[in-house]
Amino acid sequence: MLEELFFEIGVILIIAAAVALIVHRLRQPLIIAYIITGILVGPGVFALTRSPAVFDVLSQIGVAFLLFTVGLGLNWRNVRDVGGIALATGMAQVIVTSIVGFVITASLGFDAMTSLYIAVAFSFSSTIIIVKLLMDKQDLDTLYGRISVGFLLVQDFIAMLILLGLSTINTGASLETVTATTLVKVALLIPALWLVSTKILPPLLREVAKSQELLSVFAVAWCFLLASALVALGFGIEMGALIAGITLSGSLYEREINARIRPLRDFFLIIFFIVLGTRLGFENLSTLLIPTIVLSLYVLIGNPLIMMIIMRLLGYHPRTGFLAGTTVAQISEFSFIVIIAGIAAGQVNEHALVLATAVGLVTITASSFLIEHNDRIFKRLHPLLRWLEPGRMLHAEREAQHRPTQVLLFGYHRTGAELLKTIRGMKQSYTVVDFDPVAIRELASLQEPAVYGDVGDESFLDELCVTKARLVISTIPNVLISTSLLSYLRARHFKGVVIVSAHSAQEAARCYELGATYVIVPPVLSGKKFSEMLREKKTVKRSWQTLTKTV
Repeated sequence: MLEELFFEIGVILIIAAAVALIVHRLRQPLIIAYIITGILVGPGVFALTRSPAVFDVLSQIGVAFLLFTVGLGLNWRNVRDVGGIALATGMAQVIVTSIVGFVITASLGFDAMTSLYIAVAFSFSSTIIIVKLLMDKQDLDTLYGRISVGFLLVQDFIAMLILLGLSTINTGASLETVTATTLVKVALLIPALWLVSTKILPPLLREVAKSQELLSVFAVAWCFLLASALVALGFGIEMGALIAGITLSGSLYEREINARIRPLRDFFLIIFFIVLGTRLGFENLSTLLIPTIVLSLYVLIGNPLIMMIIMRLLGYHPRTGFLAGTTVAQISEFSFIVIIAGIAAGQVNEHALVLATAVGLVTITASSFLIEHNDRIFKRLHPLLRWLEPGRMLHAEREAQHRPTQVLLFGYHRTGAELLKTIRGMKQSYTVVDFDPVAIRELASLQEPAVYGDVGDESFLDELCVTKARLVISTIPNVLISTSLLSYLRARHFKGVVIVSAHSAQEAARCYELGATYVIVPPVLSGKKFSEMLREKKTVKRSWQTLTKTV
């Protein structure tokens, strides 16, 4: 028995590694490889999973470790600093997506309870996948990146509350009792969570952190201890693991714990997604083909559109809304957990999990492409999205009020704020341009000349009379925006100084080819240092050209 199980796990992991290699070469998230592996080793193809109970236990451990690491990232202090936009977009997106998703799912013939579970489950997006893709793209520190991470944290909190409610429903209580009990449990959990994480754990962690090995063992033990304790109190394993991570999230050792738990999490999580894949039988998929297509299109198109509209109502530019919207174009690990909780409660048929797995496979694959190329896609779709931009009256008013200035600064966040101090001392007229309404309101409160708009929009650049400026600076480290601005200025034979930003020396070289006078590479050149250079060089083009063209 033991040898057979060892052989079974070994063969499945070998297949997973082979499929993962292919998927990696195709530059897709490896989660896709694991689900495909599950399909291959499942009963529908090779039927290699002959110990389902063992794999179910391993997959539950994977879920626990996953939620434990998610909890480690949910630092209460960081959540407090996310701001109103994250709370507003996160809550509005979950509510609107759930309502629209319920209508669509019910129209496909599902009963009301199944439609509700699917709609709510599909309103969550994968924090882990999105953060990984944004990190790879170096977009975590962009406006849309910061907003996306913020509303993903809000989504995680909402999912946590839903899981709390579902764990209570399993007791068979009425809706009123469930609601009251859930509120009481939340009210008791929050102060207990604060007390443990701020008073009890810090001295204990200082002691165990003297040995890295002991710290790892303690973290795993804490995860299982708290998960087991909450299960005994009527909560689920997932809830306990998530809270265990949250209680450690504010510690000095969060990164070290995360780094040491990650290999364990990844191994067991592979099993989790393989198990999901084994439940995706082709005989069931044929009957769910139409719902899979419809709901996949809803997640891929409807979710980003809903996010764009919500962010537009909050005053954000369609470009920011579109880029942030692409990050919600897939379903989350929480989606599967919510569906599984519904099945365990006897309220949802197992076909819902098959549907969720199929939609997850499609949307995770497609959304990784969307996030990777979202700038280029927005540029192509921009003519179709102009209806989301400010109305013609606002454009006309802005054109009438704005006059050409000698210095234009695109991007106020961080580097731009540092440069503005120097630009004020240059004794030349200037304008700050940003598409973050929060930044514009801040500049307005400081009585700074500011304009709301997108530097990637050529008609907007025409309104600004960019070619009449003597110095144009873009602190936005996006090569597509930089090259777009440079191409615009080059086509109009701009003679002044144009300074743009890039992530790397390779991107900087491309910008120089398009006529950049100087290129800021933020990882190399700080805003403060560049501010000193700007104070010295000012708008004299020749003085900039004496600098080396790589920093």
